[in-house]
Amino acid sequence: MKTSIKKEDFIESISDALQFISYYHSEDFILSMREAYEKETSIPAKDAMLQILTSSKMSALGHRPICQDTGIVIAFVEVGMNVEWESDLSIEDMVNEGVKRAYSNQDNPLRPSMVSDPAGKRQNTKDNTPAITHVKLIKGNKVSISISAKGGGSENKAQFITLNPSDSIVDWVLKVIPEMGAGWCPPGVIGIGIGGSSEKAMLMAKESLMLPIDIHSLVKRGAKNKTEELRIELYNKINQLGIGAQGFGGLTTVLDVKIIDYPCHASSLPVALIPNCAATRHTHFTLDGSGPADFKIPDLSLWPKDTWAAQKEAKRINLDSIDKKSIEDWKEGDLLLLSGKLLTARDGAHKKIADLFKKGEALPVGVNLKNKFIYYVGPVDAVRNEVIGPAGPTTASRMDQFMEMMLAELGIMGTIGKAERGESAVQTIKKYRSVYLSAVGGAAYLVSKAITSSKVVAFPELGMEAIYEFEVKDMPVMVSIDTQGKSIYSEAPSRWKNKSIPINSLK
Repeated sequence: MKTSIKKEDFIESISDALQFISYYHSEDFILSMREAYEKETSIPAKDAMLQILTSSKMSALGHRPICQDTGIVIAFVEVGMNVEWESDLSIEDMVNEGVKRAYSNQDNPLRPSMVSDPAGKRQNTKDNTPAITHVKLIKGNKVSISISAKGGGSENKAQFITLNPSDSIVDWVLKVIPEMGAGWCPPGVIGIGIGGSSEKAMLMAKESLMLPIDIHSLVKRGAKNKTEELRIELYNKINQLGIGAQGFGGLTTVLDVKIIDYPCHASSLPVALIPNCAATRHTHFTLDGSGPADFKIPDLSLWPKDTWAAQKEAKRINLDSIDKKSIEDWKEGDLLLLSGKLLTARDGAHKKIADLFKKGEALPVGVNLKNKFIYYVGPVDAVRNEVIGPAGPTTASRMDQFMEMMLAELGIMGTIGKAERGESAVQTIKKYRSVYLSAVGGAAYLVSKAITSSKVVAFPELGMEAIYEFEVKDMPVMVSIDTQGKSIYSEAPSRWKNKSIPINSLK
């Protein structure tokens, strides 16, 4: 029996799906994160997870993005061979049209992050196209779509190796997970593809991230094959590494490990690993010719009753009067609430500043970095009465190459971002008695509510990468590297290693 799928139904469904996942976490993720939060005993990790959960509920209620990085669109489209299309566009073109509509939605505009000419000018395409679309013909008369919006922080941590057939997959995974750092915003899900070929393994790893979180139900019923045994073993052993939420140390680093496998050549063992961050935006829908897809709104009672509030021991800091001597008292792990003015700058702005400095030219009029804190962020545009859209931190290590210039030549006081810094950056921070502060990745909407004013002060042509001046009130951060060079990212995992209790040991 033939089924006719209308072009408009397909495009509308793609657009609606991307808007939906921009502000709704899936129910399985909410429940899993809530359980991890409730059992966590690491104070920094527990605080980070509650920030994520509180921000998640705010996003659900406010229909604003879970994360400022609204992702690269990945679509897996399975088309029944008895499907007929009422369309003058290809499937990829229809997906891209849906992406354009979703990312330019006036009620909830999503930040475009795709750049063309990737090895050259790297110009933003302005509408987040093109998507990465995979099409597969299957039996039947329906169209099945799994779609995700994958953030750069987690995508940049993708790993691949071709092992020897006798090598240990577990040993390789446990080696690379710590090397990945916390830029992928744990706790999240690890997707693994085993077998096939190099490209097949990567596709399986990516597709596995679309599967529901079900590790606890798997343990309850018991593993039925080697792949399921491997999932349980990796889940337990990764959590026993002690990396914890945001890399702050703790009991939960992963919420699940998903695996898809495929036959491979006898002489090789291809293995791919791709993490999904705490935003974990994905959904699945089917079109049967009856109209566009509908999406189930998560039950608001699933989120914990607890709502994030600043902890009593958090220190209130006035950025407008802070001096170098004051930051000497801050120690790794201290919770701070920042108020006052700070400047933003990330990849594009740092490159522009470096180019000006190399030419001996001055910074743009009105930009003075001396004794300022720089926040690594690319915010979402504001709507309605917002000061700024979701504005969570980006991965700080990408700016490591500029640290000597920013501290020695331009005199900044400190930086704010997410995840660890490279060893050279840590030593530079120590050398100039600076500090590095971490905001919580995945709590972008919550963080944005601490921003009371915003204006672009330089490089407006860079869009979300322009330099903004933010006025903030009680913005929550943690001292991640203090003036002595002591880093929570190296200290905390050793403190929490092997403290997580294996789930198959729980009664």
